[in-house]
Amino acid sequence: MITLAVAQPRCTALDVPANVAAHAEAVRAAGARVVVFPELSLTGYHLDAPVVPFDLLEPLVAACAETGSVALAGAPVAGPCIGVLEVTGAGVRVAYRKVWLGGGEPDRFRPGDAPAVVEVDGVRLGLAVCKDTGVPRHAADTMALGADVYVASVLEHAHDVGVLDERARRVAADHGVWVAVASFAGGTGEGYGSAAGRSAVWDPSGAVVVAAGTGVDEVVRAVVPGRAG
Repeated sequence: MITLAVAQPRCTALDVPANVAAHAEAVRAAGARVVVFPELSLTGYHLDAPVVPFDLLEPLVAACAETGSVALAGAPVAGPCIGVLEVTGAGVRVAYRKVWLGGGEPDRFRPGDAPAVVEVDGVRLGLAVCKDTGVPRHAADTMALGADVYVASVLEHAHDVGVLDERARRVAADHGVWVAVASFAGGTGEGYGSAAGRSAVWDPSGAVVVAAGTGVDEVVRAVVPGRAG
């Protein structure tokens, strides 16, 4: 059992130091063992964003060390791929690369090779990024790795906010697991002038346990058991 938070920090286009500071602030505010951030949260959704150097994440590493938290942050990573970085008090690593690319993403990024899980205090978190959540095979392949919770970092238009709930409920129903989605709020690049926000956590019945609103700097948390919890 862990306390898991989903955060939607303010994001300054392509300003990694400013966004790292916002992430560190969210980690300190969350009071959670794991804090999940949206897709490409460290750069904003800009397909020309360069790969994020790990040394720029030192303030976030420090925040995780202070709080004992694990941050799952979105960034362009080597490949280049759309990645999820696992940040702890000990450092940074690439935990996952988005498998299912959409829109103009294939012109810039390569797809990841395989699903992935991160284990925290015995709870196995299966990772997903945006379009992954709309591909039933992705959830099935991730659950086959023994994931207890399906954790997604996403970006949707405000008018597509219903997609978040629809996909989360489907994964919960198909696999009997908790689902956590960190959804970008505010505006970002590539035509996303108004992002959906409304990050949330769903239980295995598909019921929303906790949800944020549409504003930036919101963070909400829930206690999430392992599959047998």
